[in-house]
Amino acid sequence: MQASIQRIAVTTGGGDAPGLNAVIRAVVLASSGHGWECWGIRDGFNGLLAPHSCLGEPVLRLLPEAVHGIGHLGGTILGSTNRGNPLRYPVRRDGAPGEEDRSDELVGLCRHHGFDALVMVGGDSSMEIADCLHRKGLPVVGVPKTIDNDLDRTIQTFGFDTAVGFATECIDRLHTTADSQHRVMVVEVMGRYAGWIALHAGMAGGAHVILLPEIPFDIDAVAAAIARRDALGRGHTIVVVAEGAQPRGEGRALRAGAGAGHAERLGGIGAWVEGRLAERTGKDCRSVVLGHLLRGGAPSAFDRVVSARFGAAAVRALAAGQAGVMVALGEGGVGTVPLGEVAGHSRLVPLDGDTLRTARDLGICLGDGAP
Repeated sequence: MQASIQRIAVTTGGGDAPGLNAVIRAVVLASSGHGWECWGIRDGFNGLLAPHSCLGEPVLRLLPEAVHGIGHLGGTILGSTNRGNPLRYPVRRDGAPGEEDRSDELVGLCRHHGFDALVMVGGDSSMEIADCLHRKGLPVVGVPKTIDNDLDRTIQTFGFDTAVGFATECIDRLHTTADSQHRVMVVEVMGRYAGWIALHAGMAGGAHVILLPEIPFDIDAVAAAIARRDALGRGHTIVVVAEGAQPRGEGRALRAGAGAGHAERLGGIGAWVEGRLAERTGKDCRSVVLGHLLRGGAPSAFDRVVSARFGAAAVRALAAGQAGVMVALGEGGVGTVPLGEVAGHSRLVPLDGDTLRTARDLGICLGDGAP
């Protein structure tokens, strides 16, 4: 494939995450080393499918000097969106919202712009799109991005380390105010289907209760854990809950706003837990939603390095004639895995894993009543 490549494009899709700019920088610099042109598509694929909606040039040449000094910046210089999935693109028909598949049109537009290959940076939906575009004949390499850390076949995604670090700092701060006021503080963090952020930040921050999507919780078991702490003279409790955590016998807490072309929007479980615990314990309970604060800000040193490794590895894969793959962090370093083995699969917290067992050994309540 190397001899045929002259021009590649890079795009960032889905929710933003710290490290996106470091990936873009690596792709641009590595492709320049091969003598390739590198172009950026703005706002996911809206730069091609809805160019009028973009601020600035919808498709722009990325020269090495254009990415100087961006590796430490949060966000993405290309912009992103979670409302432009070409497989289910939002449209309006007779005033009503709907969806249509624009993937064939997208492949044609990529060819019209002379893109010989595409580097797609994104999460689970982006990898599904990448797999589809590859099967339609467009050479694609995916780069795993999600602060939730729930993409399969990679040990870690970039953005996760930064999110955990910030969440831990917030939990550290909440300990002092909760202890001073003898309160129960409920901290809601991101994690739709996987509780990696809640588990790691909760353990690092010394939380007393951690509620995960993987373990449906009994609110009475949580109240009992608080009562045990009170009996020991420990006046405050920190509860960390992932946004996708579910009370036993009930569904996940949803917010309004999901619709055609939109991802399901979760939110409100922190307030739900706060209210139920206040009823059961009689204590002063407060909830805090960290939400998009976890996405923002400069990437950690780890995320900067792994993002650069991912971006460079994506270019190496294309140069080696690989396509239809995602770069992934494994035990032996960064390699590639087939997109078909990633799309539609989530990497959940293993219930028999060492980290979860450690949480139980430390006496952290996971809401299931287990010791």
